[in-house]
Amino acid sequence: MPKPSKGPRLASSPAHERLMLANMATSLFANGRITTTLPKAKRLRPLAERLITFAKRGDLPARRRVMRVIRDKSVVHILFTQIAEQMQQREGGYTRITKIAPRRGDNSPQAVIELVTEPLSAKKAVVKEAESAAKVAAKDDNAEVAAATDAAVAEGAAKDAVDQAVEANESDQDVAQADKAAEDLEQTADKADQTEAQAEEDADVAEDAEKAAE
Repeated sequence: MPKPSKGPRLASSPAHERLMLANMATSLFANGRITTTLPKAKRLRPLAERLITFAKRGDLPARRRVMRVIRDKSVVHILFTQIAEQMQQREGGYTRITKIAPRRGDNSPQAVIELVTEPLSAKKAVVKEAESAAKVAAKDDNAEVAAATDAAVAEGAAKDAVDQAVEANESDQDVAQADKAAEDLEQTADKADQTEAQAEEDADVAEDAEKAAE
């Protein structure tokens, strides 16, 4: 039989031990406190606090995870609606173990394991609220910085787009002016050719007139 990793084995087999701890956790959540031997209380404590941590999440996967251990639906309801709400301000330490007198007969060390339902002290509550407020403020600041960054990026992109449009417009104007200048040069060249042709024609007519006169 495999040896347990922590402490002595509390039952005849690992399966028996898991069932026994599940029953003890059910009794603890239903009654708020139970009396058992000190080794069993120490083995129950991490299991009970883990289940309370799942209950504080409150979602469906956490409820299914708890119901693998706690089979009583009424106890699961108490755990998620009452105990989780009482432990909402605590980060841990949901249970307390108190040693009591040894058991009669075999002199086994006994202890009482109970849920810590007392509210946090005023100082701790104020510190907790201040930490929560600081976290919220930090999130708001991060959101504002991100929004300002996005706005600056958008403004820069818009400015770049305007510059590109202006440059494109200027380039289009330059091209249009160059085309117009080329057209003007072509028209001027055509007029010069026409003038030269007319001059040649006039010269030919004058030459013909002189020959006829002779």
